Amino acid sequence: MTTTILLVGHGSREQSGNDEIERFTALWRESHPRWRIELCFIEFADVEVEEGLARASRNAQRVIVVPLILNAAGHVNMEIPAHIARARQHLPGVRFDYAPHLGVCEPILAILQRQLRQCMHVLDMPDPTTTGVVLLGRGSSDRHANGEMAKMARWLQEESQHEIVDLAFTGITFPRLERVVQRQAMLGLRQIVVLPYYLFTGTLIQRIGRQVEHLRAQYPQIRFALGSYFGFEPEIARLLADRVQGLLSGHLEAVPVSDEAAQWVTHHHGDHDHDHGHDHGHDHGHECAHPHEHLHP
Repeated sequence: MTTTILLVGHGSREQSGNDEIERFTALWRESHPRWRIELCFIEFADVEVEEGLARASRNAQRVIVVPLILNAAGHVNMEIPAHIARARQHLPGVRFDYAPHLGVCEPILAILQRQLRQCMHVLDMPDPTTTGVVLLGRGSSDRHANGEMAKMARWLQEESQHEIVDLAFTGITFPRLERVVQRQAMLGLRQIVVLPYYLFTGTLIQRIGRQVEHLRAQYPQIRFALGSYFGFEPEIARLLADRVQGLLSGHLEAVPVSDEAAQWVTHHHGDHDHDHGHDHGHDHGHECAHPHEHLHP
């Protein structure tokens, strides 16, 4: 059976974010030369999901749809399944399987732990009990997606010596970064580490960098360290490969997609979580950023 793996990135208004996803895909393709790998985007790009599914199905009997997305909100739960359901109707001779999103798991926790250690080194290894941590995510109108973020923040606290690991969001829901930093400052914390929970660069990562600079000016008594997005970390590539290998071997069940999903219609590409200037972006180039060219299978 000829199989195509269709990687689905979010897409960004900032072209550099889409360029990074394309570079990630190229590196991932090099790591798995036997796999036929295609790429599409949910929005803000030339090849979006519907066209991506059509391309992937050419000369293929099976398409494995793999979301390159951290949290399960509207795109993962509704939009991509709707496209898959419609593709099944239009192409009944092709088998479409939907892989799980990246989600809350030990490999993502390992990335955050490593970033936290790097930021602590930047700060010259201060006392973790006087150093606050802020896990900063995109934010969603889906409480389950926000709950995944809360779970990861708790995991990070459980596996560190930091007494305070707070959650903040760049949009849609609350609290925002400024409010969380205000609270940590009132508690007398001397250092604050901000860890963006994002995959690739984009407008939101750029905004986060500006916000942290404003906070440095507003709180001169506090030292800040800013982590990086983590799309090129080896754990991301391995997670995606594990999803594909599990589906190919039959050891992993595909995410169910009902026929009724095809009737789902949306404005704004199916996600109700559009912040002004929103994308699924990620930045580096600030204090704890590091070169992300060590992608492994």
